[in-house]
Amino acid sequence: MSSHRNLPYHVPMSDKTPLSVLGICGSLRSQSYNRALLRAAQTLSSPDMHITLHELHEIPLYNDDVYAQGAPDGVVRFRQAIAAADALLISAPEYNYSISGVLKNALDWASRSPNPPLDGKPLGLMGCSPGPHGTARGQMATRQVCIFTNMVPLNKPELLVPKAHEKFDKEGNLTDEDTRQRLGAFLAAFSQHARRWLGRP
Repeated sequence: MSSHRNLPYHVPMSDKTPLSVLGICGSLRSQSYNRALLRAAQTLSSPDMHITLHELHEIPLYNDDVYAQGAPDGVVRFRQAIAAADALLISAPEYNYSISGVLKNALDWASRSPNPPLDGKPLGLMGCSPGPHGTARGQMATRQVCIFTNMVPLNKPELLVPKAHEKFDKEGNLTDEDTRQRLGAFLAAFSQHARRWLGRP
């Protein structure tokens, strides 16, 4: 996997392999719209991007006493998955005008030394909400977390999906054509953002 740490931002590399993207849903709900949005991203992404989903069910509440004794297996697997990926794609709900507790807890575990795998990782943020704002405040709160963890989020275009209950069918398929087109454009921009940061053509 290429790294930006030893390369100027603009230096290209002859690497035509697909981007390895770790998809993270910030909800544990089985019928989560945000998980459905990630599945839609898997089907709509171009061949230059391979998205693998990682669930957060095995990650316990953060406890520094536990971490001092050795991270739980679910945390170890999560950190390893982040480290192995070229980039991250997070789809998460908005809770009380902010980041979901599930997602924040997972990022807290992943931010710890040694070798925090979030450092310098390209990031795409998207989210679904039944409300009219499509997780705008939740995404803004997540961007604040990016500052300390040194993740590198795509700023534009944003992907905010309001009234999510009207955009998916009962099986969780994304049926709204406008949202499908916006998701496709978002993924194309995210691929370009990640490749530019990683120094890939």
